[in-house]
Amino acid sequence: MDYFLLGIVFIVYFLMVGYVGYLAWKRTNSSEDFMVAGRQTHPYIMALSYGATFISTAAIVGFGGVAGKYGMGILWLAFLNILIGIFIAFVFFGKRTRRMGKNLGSLTFPEFLGRRFNSKFIQYFSGILIFCAMPIYAAVVLIGAARFMESSLLLDFNVALLVLAIVICGYVLFGGLKGVMYTDALQGSIMFIGMLILLVFIYWILGGVTEANTALTNMAHLYPADAIAEGGTGWTSFPKLGSPFWWSLVTTTIMGVGIGALAQPQLAVRFMTVKSDKELHRSLLIGAVFIFVMTGSAYVVGSLCNVYFYQNFGQIAIDYVGGNMDSIIPTFISTALPEWFVYIFLLSLLAAAMSTLSSQYHTQGTALGHDIVDALKNKGDSDEYTDAEIATKSIKETKIGFISISQLGILIAVVLSLIIGLSLPGSIVALGTSLFMGLCAAAFLPVYCAALFWKRATKEGAIAGLLSGTFTSLFLLVFVFKKTATGLGICKFIFGVDMLINVMPWYSIDVMIFAIPVSIIFTVVVSLLTQPMDKKILERSFKGLDSGAK
Repeated sequence: MDYFLLGIVFIVYFLMVGYVGYLAWKRTNSSEDFMVAGRQTHPYIMALSYGATFISTAAIVGFGGVAGKYGMGILWLAFLNILIGIFIAFVFFGKRTRRMGKNLGSLTFPEFLGRRFNSKFIQYFSGILIFCAMPIYAAVVLIGAARFMESSLLLDFNVALLVLAIVICGYVLFGGLKGVMYTDALQGSIMFIGMLILLVFIYWILGGVTEANTALTNMAHLYPADAIAEGGTGWTSFPKLGSPFWWSLVTTTIMGVGIGALAQPQLAVRFMTVKSDKELHRSLLIGAVFIFVMTGSAYVVGSLCNVYFYQNFGQIAIDYVGGNMDSIIPTFISTALPEWFVYIFLLSLLAAAMSTLSSQYHTQGTALGHDIVDALKNKGDSDEYTDAEIATKSIKETKIGFISISQLGILIAVVLSLIIGLSLPGSIVALGTSLFMGLCAAAFLPVYCAALFWKRATKEGAIAGLLSGTFTSLFLLVFVFKKTATGLGICKFIFGVDMLINVMPWYSIDVMIFAIPVSIIFTVVVSLLTQPMDKKILERSFKGLDSGAK
């Protein structure tokens, strides 16, 4: 290992991150700066921040590893990432979120929902859900980066987790969302270049695009036996329709992440950081190209790792790494690439982890400080917001000593993700990401859609949809969905069986497929059975949306 070269690469990288974080700290002067970057973010920074937050080590290491074991069927996720996560998100959700968020003076996603439906309960319940659930997602992102540091630098896994968490915590704690977005733009640029080079490299060492893909197709007889038993057919073909593998791939991996991205709090708040629709339009193309290269490269490289390992070591990827899917991409890079590129790509993975984790920590911190503590403190005798509260654009946060509750929340989030990261088993990165995004979709997506597009939706309907989606998801995760029910063991402890429903395909279908319709039904039915919202509140929320104002 060339420690001199490694030291230079890391020093330059951290100097750049430190300088960008310092600029953000100098420009963070209010709660609006800390939470929504002052609503004046440049389109390039917004697009790369959105993309870098969206695509983390979970996509590169986690889903790349899934592709390494199961094949290129996961490329449909890349298609949904662009269609739903970028195009639909920016064009249909982004514009209305930006305008409505500005009308309501919202600084966070839970506050956006709360003010739209005039309910502080929605704000602090959403904040509690985010603060409690997101550490699992943060932990799997930490694991993805730490696994690469472990395999390429021979660094202890626990030490790698700790170092990553401390570095990220520093610039998020003091720079707020500006610090997050500025460093995201830098890290996103590094990620893009690294993944593009990796894609070109693997096709080059395997003899070209046609040769590599043909070789992978011809290796179908080596496809993992456990995957075949579940319905898999090969690395370049889709699993059998209706098989356990098909249900898991389509509902959990592809739909769970593809659709779940629309209701990610840390992504939705990005729309509130730009000053006009023009910036969103300019961000769209940048974001789409970024997501296409990042996800497509990870999934293709993950699948083609099988060709490389088989030609050079006589084993397919999952066998060569000892059964841990999260180690496939890191091991390939450490084994196949020149040493200098290993260090460069390490920066790409660090950038991917740091960009996503910084957003997660920031979201969790503001959820605790702004959406839970401040919302409960200012609740009073009424669940509704006063006109003065709606008009207030900048809020002085509660402090403990020299730090705010939001900053304390960031510190707690870091500690929680570390503890969970040390406790989770192998091959968990992709599953953990899918489950968190599915939970967010079930809890928030129907209510979020109603907030943006349906004036007849009521406060009571929104609360019913939020609660029904959340608790339906939690029930199914604990008692029905095989991958989580068997792992948690709660169902076994209470009822003496691994799952309450042990019949295909029910235990293989992602909880989101059931929970979202339940949430939609409750939101619509309860809204229609209750009194419409006050016209004054609706006019304030939808001001400029129907007229096309910028």
